[in-house]
Amino acid sequence: MGLKTFYSGFNSIGVMVTALCLAGINLHAAPFAAVTNAAAGSAGTIENSVVKIFSTVRYPDPYRPWTKQSPEDFTGSGVVIEGKRILTNAHVVGYASEVQIQANQAGDKISATVEFVASGIDLAVLKLDDEKFFDTHPPLARAKTLPGIKDAVMAYGYPEGGNNLSITKGIVSRVEFAPYTFPVFGLRIQVDAAINPGNSGGPAVVGEKMIGLTFSRLNGAENIGYIIPSEEIDLFLRDIADGHYDGKPMMYDALQTLENPALRSFLKLDPAIHGMVVHKPYQQDAAYPLKEWDVITKIGDRSVDDQGMIWVAEDLRVRFEYEIQHLATQGTVPLTLVRAGKELKVSLPVSADYPRLIPELNGTYPSYFIYGPLVFSAATADYLGGFLRTKYGTAIFTHLSTSGNPLATRMADQPAFPGEGLVVIASPFFPNKLAQGYSTPRAEVVKSINGIPVKNLSHLVEILRDTKDEFISVACENRYGETMIFPRAQMLAATDEILTDNGVRSQGSADTLAIWNAKPAK
Repeated sequence: MGLKTFYSGFNSIGVMVTALCLAGINLHAAPFAAVTNAAAGSAGTIENSVVKIFSTVRYPDPYRPWTKQSPEDFTGSGVVIEGKRILTNAHVVGYASEVQIQANQAGDKISATVEFVASGIDLAVLKLDDEKFFDTHPPLARAKTLPGIKDAVMAYGYPEGGNNLSITKGIVSRVEFAPYTFPVFGLRIQVDAAINPGNSGGPAVVGEKMIGLTFSRLNGAENIGYIIPSEEIDLFLRDIADGHYDGKPMMYDALQTLENPALRSFLKLDPAIHGMVVHKPYQQDAAYPLKEWDVITKIGDRSVDDQGMIWVAEDLRVRFEYEIQHLATQGTVPLTLVRAGKELKVSLPVSADYPRLIPELNGTYPSYFIYGPLVFSAATADYLGGFLRTKYGTAIFTHLSTSGNPLATRMADQPAFPGEGLVVIASPFFPNKLAQGYSTPRAEVVKSINGIPVKNLSHLVEILRDTKDEFISVACENRYGETMIFPRAQMLAATDEILTDNGVRSQGSADTLAIWNAKPAK
């Protein structure tokens, strides 16, 4: 397996994350292959619990949404955990059509099924077709506490450069609460053990217990690798115990530090008050418990300092949002705040659901609909990210911004109303005389069909299904673009021929075809 390109951590809404995922990433796909180098702690038992993972993946192609990318083979690492399961990284098995595992020094491979995937925190669980494997390969025990700074750590896995289990040694350099994949935050352990492609999903061990799972390294730096700690693993496993992954609850308010003296004076704060200032509440309705200029002073019983940090141990200071995953009960967390000089105690709603106008695919394939030579698709972060990760990314983004394309101007927005979604013309025109004279509309966001504002892809299909007009007018959100006019009868007649000529098996994804084939609403 060759490393084709690095994922710098640019998530498609413009957020830069620190970690670099390291295994074969296609520019037109969500990044899925980060990897690492292996390491050791205790010999036989640990080595017997570490497996090599072989996955054959079919990534989505956001620019040709009617098909998938060609199959690619990747390898990673995994570890046996309780419940006769294998734990690995989500990016090792994401979009996998076939998964196999192989034990250390074994000659056979065993087929596996991906049972759960949490792409936000980069964890996944596999079940084996033959569970007799676990009779001779016991689960690796996990540490119940975080490791100490300077603790010796061994990283186990199957990096590139050989077939046998590899073990590298280093120390724990740092523990922090940091971004994973937006909007997910979690604890992260930094180590200086060598981390290389092929070893993502392998355990990191202190003594004889796993402290976490290796998942990435910092781009352009030597010996800066990252571990998902056991605490995050335990949260994930508790979440999926009911058979469904709900995700990590978070708060989404915009905050600022309270370090500036003039800011403190402006808020008329007592010198003894410390905390974080609410810059922009997540919601603006009157019932929402946070208001602009509120100062969050405590989360639960822990005091928040002027940089938004709390002490969770004698030698460990992390962002206060870390406590959400411990305190959240029935979708709320307790906060203490100061508003207009008065102390208040509130219950803040928290959720794993962060609605985004341009969402990630998160393991799904894009919805699309073909109408004549046009390919309509729901806009996703994967679609935009493919453009931005090329060497022309800056120029493309500048062009989108100056032309008023919502892919750029609204890339970080939430939906303006329930169900809002952008519809893009995903591909250049299919060759056909109906498109004669029009500029290539690829990446244009559809504004309206026959003057009707388009709410989302489903709505667009409904409009096309129900219209009886002679012509179809397609207007896009582009200051310098053109409105395209097509004869409706000819568009309908040409669609089947276009699909056949271009080897497209289906006019649309299952969701759009269900709408297209339904009777118009009366």
